[in-house]
This record gives sequence, structure tokens and C-alpha cells, in this order.
Amino acid sequence: MEEKITEISNENTGGLNFVEQEIVNDLAAGKNGGRLNTRFPPEPNGYLHIGHAKAIIMDFGAAEKFGGTCNLRFDDTNPQKEDTEYVDSIMRDIKWLGYDWENRLYYASDYFPKLYDFAIRLIKEGKAYVDEQTSEQIAQQKGTPTEPGTNSPYRDRPIEENLDLFERMNKGEFEEGSMVLRAKIDMANSNMHFRDPIIYRIIKTPHWRTGDTWKVYPMYDFAHGQSDFFEGVTHSICTLEFVPHRPLYEYFVNELADDSYCPRQIEFNRLNLTYTVMSKRKLLQLVKEGLVNGWDDPRMPTLCGLRRRGYTPEAIKDFVNRIGYTKYEALNHIELLEHSVREDLNKRATRVSAVVNPVKLILTNYPEGKTEMVEIENNPENPSEGKHEMPFTRELWIEREDFMENPPKKFFRLSPDKEVRLKGAYIIKCTGVKKNDKGEIEEIYAEYDPETRSGLPGSDRKVKGTLHWVSVPTAVDIEVRDYDRLFSVENPGAEEGDFRDLLNPDSLVVREGVKLEPWGAHNLKPGDHFQFTRLGYYTVDPDSTKEKPVFNKTIGLKDTWAKEMKKS
Repeated sequence: MEEKITEISNENTGGLNFVEQEIVNDLAAGKNGGRLNTRFPPEPNGYLHIGHAKAIIMDFGAAEKFGGTCNLRFDDTNPQKEDTEYVDSIMRDIKWLGYDWENRLYYASDYFPKLYDFAIRLIKEGKAYVDEQTSEQIAQQKGTPTEPGTNSPYRDRPIEENLDLFERMNKGEFEEGSMVLRAKIDMANSNMHFRDPIIYRIIKTPHWRTGDTWKVYPMYDFAHGQSDFFEGVTHSICTLEFVPHRPLYEYFVNELADDSYCPRQIEFNRLNLTYTVMSKRKLLQLVKEGLVNGWDDPRMPTLCGLRRRGYTPEAIKDFVNRIGYTKYEALNHIELLEHSVREDLNKRATRVSAVVNPVKLILTNYPEGKTEMVEIENNPENPSEGKHEMPFTRELWIEREDFMENPPKKFFRLSPDKEVRLKGAYIIKCTGVKKNDKGEIEEIYAEYDPETRSGLPGSDRKVKGTLHWVSVPTAVDIEVRDYDRLFSVENPGAEEGDFRDLLNPDSLVVREGVKLEPWGAHNLKPGDHFQFTRLGYYTVDPDSTKEKPVFNKTIGLKDTWAKEMKKS
């Protein structure tokens, strides 16, 4: 199994990561006239995931930190896979993370005329040719990393013939796959990307921005660097898989650039996370096959999925800063991400009482029909948020797991003849139970001590257990969607076989009839964060209505990462 590494960057100690240091060095040297212009260049063929967030935080964050600008550019060079749905979602996710491209929104399709003219120029200079071989034949002729490739039989076509064929390709005279335009570089180069790479192919699918104007479209490696150049980008920051592409990036850009300005590519490691996959293809497969409930399913690593689950931009940024930017790949612990989420929600989530698996508790000596209001802190981490009142009555809901008839020695919750405190209220003592015909407990009976109400003089008598509760007459029934990790193995991407067989069958459990205190059910808005006392952090789902509130379980209270850090 791949070694798990969690990198801690110098960011946490106030230093610069290596990408930022390179930027600082370039600015100090006066490169590009002292300008800093980064860009985030997504392909609009899917939704952004947390791995993209790492790139966004670098691209936009570095520009903010050093007084530069950051462009948003859609590399829309493949109309067969692109959709405006993806464009809209990408812009929404970037803004959710807290970044703004202002008036710097661009598309690779803006540069199609310039790229086409550049390709024509390469043909005229004898640096590109039209190849009629199949993709399989071209792949065979590429050779291997240790063996040189062989020249295409079309490599030495006359320039005029190449020009004629390329122009006819763009007029739609030839079928898709019948011809490509290749750069004529070096079939023996040790870097296989230099072995006459394809720079244009025929696609007859109308483009969502340019319609039927074009029948030939540039390949990513040909469009990307030139788009950076046309925009004035100074630092093209990308992930490590583009290291072998960098010489080709520079080769094409140098055909256009001069000494006064040239974009520079810098690579950092991707964000890999345990118990999930980051492959766009696999994520699309999960959505298309209905294995998840859309791109914004809270089990997905997509930013819209994480947002719906209740993760915050602040937590994601904290996690990215913790793992840092390096030049080697790593598999990061999902527990560290959860730690960042938990720390953030602890500061912002309102505390309310909810009972997930309810059983009725009846206080036999409490007056029937009486209701008292007890005060509960909205957030102990932020006293300025104040308190709210919660009704206390004779009949209450408590968690079924908080009672045992025959408890083990260190069970500090409710059991026969044992005392516990009801949070914010009284100490009670269990006096008996009522069971149904199946032997299941239907009701628990107890007596309360009226001298022990929390906050009153003389109420400081100590007991070992404290239980949360909800008043039966005022409880609101809600739906809770209890989410767990999407995959049941730590590194699904490294396992053999079908990755779909590794899905966690218990990644979603829907719980109906969960009891919530009435204050927590008032004026709910999608995205509101709550801590259900003793249970975990929950977020209001967009499906929630006044008649049927719906909450997603964002994360539990148990912080395994913090415990591991204490051990080490």
C-alpha cells in the first residue's frame, strides 16, 4: 500500500512554501517587469473537487499575498465533454471559497483564431504536418521511453499540401479521426512528449461558445501555454504530472515569447486523500450510474458535495495549509481534514439538543402539565452568542443507548437505581422500566430531585453522568442523513479490480423521527451549522422544509487526529 504522508508546510510557522519562494525570487529579480499574474485554468468537463481547491488556494492566494492578479480561464478545447453546467458550478465553487477573478474571466476558445494562425505559421516554417495514420499507428510509432520512435510516412509532406489539408480539415471535409496535425520536433527525444505531438484534431461537435465555426480543435498541450502567453500570465502553477510536459510547454511558448516576457511553469504535488477517489472519470461514473445522488452528494469529494455536507471554506483552507505544497506525492489522512472541519465548526456551530434513537423517559414525581424553561448556551466557545431557552416537562426523550438494565462497571449513564444529571436541568434516579411483548423497553421511569436544578443555589451535587434530552410535547420530528466515508478501504485508487466494489455500503443511513428541541427547528436556512449535543455536527440540507426539516451529519465529535497528535 502507498505510504501515507501528511506534510506540514512552513505556512504554519509563518514561512513561505517553495512555490511562493520562487515567486518572491522572480519578483525580486524584476522578471516580467515585476508583474505577478497567476491563473486557475479548469476544463469545464466536471465539477471541482477538494484537489482543485488546493490549486485554487495557491493560484488566487499567491496573487493576493504578493499584490498580483489571478485569472479564471476555462480551457474549453473539447466540446464533446464540456457543458455550461460545469462552467456555472466552477464559478460558484470558487466564489464559495472566497475568491474573485473580478474582470479577468477568459476562455481558451477566445484564442482559437490566434492558435489556428500559430498552427498555420508552424506549418509554413516546416514545423508541423498533417498525419493520416490511425491513433493506434501513431501510438505504436512513438516508441518507448528506452527506444526511439519512427517517423510517420507523412512527416515530409510538402508545406503547401499540409496547408491545404489543414484548411480543409477545418472546413469539415474529413471525418473525425481521419487526420491530425502534428508538430514536427524529434522522434528520438528521450521525452516522449516531444515525439511529434498531436496539436490539432477534428471534432465536429458544435462548441458551446463558438458553435460550428471550428471543425479542428487544439490539444491541451498546444492551447495551454499559448493561452497563458496571450493573457500575460507570469506563473503557470500546476501539479506534478505536468513536469514532463513542461519542456513542451516552453518549446511552444518560446516560439511566441521574447526576453521581455515568458510564462514560467511551476509544479506542486496533488491532493490525494484516504477513503476517496479524485479521478474525474471515476466521479462521473459514480454520478452517471446512480451510485451517489449527484455531484453534490455529501459523500463526494466535490466542493459542492462538501459544502452540502457542511464543510466550510475556512476548514478547507486550514487543511490545505496544514498539508502544504511539496515536490513529492503523498496520501493525506482524511482524519486531518476532519480535524480542520471539527475545529472550525466548534467555533461557529450553535448547540442544540436532538435525540436520534429515542426512548421515552417519564419523571413520575414531576407535576403533570408543568413546563419549565431551562437555559442552554448557544456556543460555549463564544459566550457573546448568548443562550436560548429549552422546555422541560414530565415526559422527555433520551437516547436509547443512554440506558442499560445491566450495565458494565464503567457505564456512567442511566441504569436502575443510578443517578445522572439531565443537561441544564435536574439530577434524576431511575426507578423502573416498561417493556412490550417482545421484551423491548418502551418507557423508562425515574424521579427527579427538585433541589438540583442547574444554576440554582445548592445545585452543585455531583454525579458522573450527564444526558441530553428533548421534551416530548414540544419535540420536532426531523430527518437526519448520517454520512460516512464513501469507500470502505483506505486507498481505493491503489486497489486492484473494480473500484465500485470498494464502496462503503453504510456510507448513508437515513434516520426518520429524530427528535429536535423546538428552538433548533425555527427559521432554518440551508447551510446553517449546529452541534447536536453529545452527537456531532449537523448542517441543514437544501431539501429541508418547514414541514420536514432535514439535517446532514457533517462530522462526529470524536477527533482521532487530535488523539494521534497527542500520542506523538
